[in-house]
Amino acid sequence: MSLLRVENLRTHFAVPIPGNPFFAKRTLKAVDGVSFAINEGEVLGLVGESGCGKTTVGRTLTRLDDATDGAAYLMGTDILGLSKSQFTPMRRHIQMVFQDPFASLNPRLTIQQTLYEPLKVHGIAKSRAHVRQKISEILEQVGIDSAAMKHYPHQFSGGQRQRIGIARALIISPKLVVADEPVSALDVSVQAQVINLICEIQKTLKLAMLFISHDLGVVRYVSDRVAVMYLGRIVETGGSNDLFSHANHPYTRLLLESIPQPNPSHTRTTVNIVGEPANAADPPSGCVFHPRCRFATDICRQRAPKLIDLGNQHHTACHHSARFVEKPHE
Repeated sequence: MSLLRVENLRTHFAVPIPGNPFFAKRTLKAVDGVSFAINEGEVLGLVGESGCGKTTVGRTLTRLDDATDGAAYLMGTDILGLSKSQFTPMRRHIQMVFQDPFASLNPRLTIQQTLYEPLKVHGIAKSRAHVRQKISEILEQVGIDSAAMKHYPHQFSGGQRQRIGIARALIISPKLVVADEPVSALDVSVQAQVINLICEIQKTLKLAMLFISHDLGVVRYVSDRVAVMYLGRIVETGGSNDLFSHANHPYTRLLLESIPQPNPSHTRTTVNIVGEPANAADPPSGCVFHPRCRFATDICRQRAPKLIDLGNQHHTACHHSARFVEKPHE
């Protein structure tokens, strides 16, 4: 049984129409019919270009944004159907690590106060000695000297602040962690350290994780399975090794070809995709990727493809997927 099962998730926003003097609004479909599952102890990487809706998926699952439609079953309970007060006890089981470690920490609170808050909210704090012990243990686990718990966020480096953000998410022992671009705001020199820390903690605690990133190299290193997202929809899913070596959807192949190569002189097949992503407030008809795909035909412009099974738990949403099955990414 899946720890988390997301079914047909939609998160839409009403946004102003530029230049309209009467404050008219249109619907921006940030997430438009997303379904996936995460098993206990599994890491699902969610990858796509900026603006594809992957962060909104994470924010919706943690109830920071309201879902328009769909369901998300966490341990069998549809958390999107709960009121805020009903969701509070469930929040202990799903926590989020944010992209910007400085903006996500209250500058007026010491690290000790920051880490005490979730213990207090969920009734875990038994005594001052117990609280101090829990905080010391989690700080040591993420590589921060517990003697620094009286310090404020500005007294730490970016990498240290992200470690504190990870500690805040883990201190109440969640079942699932949503990691939203956890290293993209950090210096390259410390990214590997934080990624290794996340992997070590995930394996030690057997955490389930939704790892959101635009960096395919990081996603491949961290994830057991990968879901590729484009313009609010998932276009391909599969095991990490299988998807990276046998990418099927033209968009996935485009993402893989964008990864910098150690040997630039090495030539490889290109899918010749041009143009910019469409506007989520005015998505194309049919397959949302068809304006950028050289393989598009009339059926692509008229009908949205469904995810089809290619075998080996590999799924893709492409009307012409059979064309690429025997052409793995080089």
